[in-house]
Amino acid sequence: MPRSSRKTAKPRVTRRVPETRPYHHGDLRRVLIDAALQLAAEGGEVSVREAARRAAVSPGAPFRHFPNRDALMAAVAEEAQRRFRLEIEAALAPVPGDQPLARLRAFGLAYLRWAMRNPAHFEIISSGRYFDLNNAGELTRDNDELIAMTAHTLSEAKARGQLRALDLKDVQIAGRALVYGFARMNIDRHFPRWGVTEAAIERTAERAIDLFIKGIAKG
Repeated sequence: MPRSSRKTAKPRVTRRVPETRPYHHGDLRRVLIDAALQLAAEGGEVSVREAARRAAVSPGAPFRHFPNRDALMAAVAEEAQRRFRLEIEAALAPVPGDQPLARLRAFGLAYLRWAMRNPAHFEIISSGRYFDLNNAGELTRDNDELIAMTAHTLSEAKARGQLRALDLKDVQIAGRALVYGFARMNIDRHFPRWGVTEAAIERTAERAIDLFIKGIAKG
């Protein structure tokens, strides 16, 4: 039988292209930091693997961003410090620049309110328990800026004749000791021993700051 000159069409094979699923987290680094902050706030054990579990990613996924726990906790501390700075800036925004003692009071109260609302975050950025503070360059620089801010505020108050004859460095250290010590007392639950209820802690903080300001202000 003669062969037809017409070629038989081959069946068309459709190849299935594997679906490329977008990565669930567009910014894995940010998600892991948030997960670790949440773990710290809950008092849980913070680790890279536990942060990965909380973020619902594979255990190995975070290690491209954070090779170890120290790296993760340093990033967590930087984020906590960033949030702290936002709180300080928001508190200072409505206070006129020509009222340095009012700005110092607003700074101190913002510090304490943030520390009382975020005790785990305060612990992270202040205690050195979670990572090596000496090697946290960005955190150190940010803290230095806050110290410089208070020094400038005190210098302005002195220039305006609003301060008693005191050494400004001593005043600055005393102020830092006050807010840091108050925050630690709250974290360590000392206030019930002094008859201060939970509801009264913030008002007690205000009175402590006001006593400090009164003590350094020129009468």
